Amino acid sequence: MVSSLATGFAPLADLKGQTVGSVLDHGAEQHPNRVFAVFPETQTKVTWEGQREAVARLQPHLANLGISEGEVVGVLMANGRTALELFLGCMSGRRVSLMLNSVAGIDTLGYVIKHSGIRHLFTDDEHASLASAAVAASAQPVKVHQVASDSGLQLPAIQSDQITDPPGSADDALLIYTSGTTGRPKGVVHTHASLLAGGANTCSAHHLSSTDRALCVLPLCHINGQVVTVMAPLVSGSSVVMPRKFSTQRFWYWVSKEDCTWFSVVPTMISYLLGMEEDAQHITESQLSHVRFGRSASAPLAPAVHKAFVARFGIPMVETMGITETAAQILSNPLDPAQQKIGSPGLPCGNEIRIRDGEGVDCKNGVVGEIEVHGPNLMRTYINDELATREAFSADGWYRTGDLGYKDISGYVYVTGRIKEIIIKGGENISPREIDDVLYRYPGVLEAAAIAVPDPEYGEDIAACVVPNPGQQLDKNALRDFCIKTLGPFKSPKHIYVLDELPKGPSGKIQRLKLSGEYSS
Repeated sequence: MVSSLATGFAPLADLKGQTVGSVLDHGAEQHPNRVFAVFPETQTKVTWEGQREAVARLQPHLANLGISEGEVVGVLMANGRTALELFLGCMSGRRVSLMLNSVAGIDTLGYVIKHSGIRHLFTDDEHASLASAAVAASAQPVKVHQVASDSGLQLPAIQSDQITDPPGSADDALLIYTSGTTGRPKGVVHTHASLLAGGANTCSAHHLSSTDRALCVLPLCHINGQVVTVMAPLVSGSSVVMPRKFSTQRFWYWVSKEDCTWFSVVPTMISYLLGMEEDAQHITESQLSHVRFGRSASAPLAPAVHKAFVARFGIPMVETMGITETAAQILSNPLDPAQQKIGSPGLPCGNEIRIRDGEGVDCKNGVVGEIEVHGPNLMRTYINDELATREAFSADGWYRTGDLGYKDISGYVYVTGRIKEIIIKGGENISPREIDDVLYRYPGVLEAAAIAVPDPEYGEDIAACVVPNPGQQLDKNALRDFCIKTLGPFKSPKHIYVLDELPKGPSGKIQRLKLSGEYSS
């Protein structure tokens, strides 16, 4: 899975039967004094042994609070030392971590609190009022524990006779809710085994070793932050740099100062980094010479944006694809740029992929169908939703992603859109991504999303929502002419809306259906 290096770290050859806690224990035994996590705002570094001790100290306190084994524990706070301790500590202590999304809104947070059945919620000073409002909205008896976000839990070592055996690999470890763009969020349950499998997939695809260091700028309430930039360092015996949140102004400073060898971002973040003025970067090529690659996930990366990033920063960018229900990564391009296919999220790694039509028949190469996944990284269930769970899986146990795409002759997968996002104009299916890619090629476009809007003649027609680069103005007529020249009149947007920003989920993924709803009324 990962190779032994001169550091002396010997990774676990087989993760079968392992848990989040046992993998942390293994790393701490192998190299106790090596750094595991860096928190740049406070210039704090935590060793592998320090992380293990913090996790161990939490266990009797959870028991003394009356939090039972298998119980879901809520956490609502910014990324930081305390959030990481709770995230890992609850799972290691036979509880289930639920990292709540602070930008979800009070109504959604209240729903998640009620639906998950949590009785205890940890929060920090910054989110205390939001936590209280969300608990009130849930109308549930929830105990709120306010703690410092940056200093760790600072718990004394105590004994408890309520501590029992550690969890098993098949035990539930994580509850994470989907964005809920098409309805109420669904609660995805992952086991220790599926989380570690997701981390192992990342390690394998990107050849991670104990000398690597990840920059985590995605929130710990998102599957990418949880698995790609926490589980993968756990499995590889490496380390993670975890600022409180993403910042265009500080991004390259963190990468340089903390010697990050790779980072995981979403396309929106890439666009914002490209949108910065050259003199605002304050970084030289030599200061980034240690960076092996950047990683894009959570949404398709427009080829024009991909090429512009590589040209500007000189860092290879690897496009991938991951889903909450699959513990993040299911597809990845090779690290070697010569083997990458821009516009594709790549090849399966650690799981199997098939493309099926509406009749459940495998599609031939080049034929669009629904992308289905099978592997050890799949979720166990949707909590309290047996119907949704049954509908999510095929009769033979493959997860139905809801994404449309096709394979080429070499096995690379190309994603054409979401089933529910396809624009049906005059009976013809049009992929929004095809239009997005053209919009991003127009000078001055920072963000773009093609959507379906009602039309009396065609049933549905195309609208484009675009955000210009800071300080720039977009000529809608010129942009429309560019689309017509490139796409032809039929696939070009009938309407163009220039906006200050596009609605996004917790990871920065553009919420296309929300836009479509706004412009369909």
